[in-house]
Amino acid sequence: MIEIKGVRKSFGDNEVIKGIDLTINKGEVFCLIGASGSGKSTLLQCINGLESIQGGQILVDGHDVHDKRTNINELRQKLGLVFQQYNAFPHLTAIDNVALAPRIVKKMRRSDALALARQHLEYVGLGDKMHLKPKSLSGGQQQRLAIARALAMQPTYMLFDEITSALDPELVGEVLDTIRKLKESGLTIIMVTHDIAFARESADRVAFFDRGKICEIGDARQVISQPREERTRQFLQRVLQ
Repeated sequence: MIEIKGVRKSFGDNEVIKGIDLTINKGEVFCLIGASGSGKSTLLQCINGLESIQGGQILVDGHDVHDKRTNINELRQKLGLVFQQYNAFPHLTAIDNVALAPRIVKKMRRSDALALARQHLEYVGLGDKMHLKPKSLSGGQQQRLAIARALAMQPTYMLFDEITSALDPELVGEVLDTIRKLKESGLTIIMVTHDIAFARESADRVAFFDRGKICEIGDARQVISQPREERTRQFLQRVLQ
């Protein structure tokens, strides 16, 4: 599991995460919703160790992410992180993009890494695109390539940060279908999203972030359909109009 205990995060004098406590269980699909700037994406980066914290603890399977004694590069292999920007290497084909990290980080033989990459590209529906370079792929295909690249490291957890926000509306569905497939596989997923319908349909639990704090948390359908907090109701009324 991932345990977040009293976590605080500041950028200079601006405290963007204000003492959050949260536990994410194995096999759970957990969505973070809320207005831009409420701290959701920052929390994901703190979980992955990309951002430091000013207080509290983040434990991944009992390992303290921000303890100086922790081998963060080793721990990150458990934490696949996919951003809204695709960040593929433009000079490499899709299969070489996916095979790169297993070869460099895990020291896999090229043939084994390519076989693994092929497997994950087929999984995300890009089996017929593996020899194309990113510029030849649509935005939705590039995002699925990013997911395949993260999966190739065989993580325990997948962290998704607004992965559909940069896509044209007609491409969003194909990416969300991939997330649904991952859910069925039992992978633990933490997802920052503005897609409230997807969160209601596919998440186990939802947390509504407001100004660096969790304002409401609970069963996804309950929180989105019948929120208890007035601030949650105001947010959902605005975004669901």
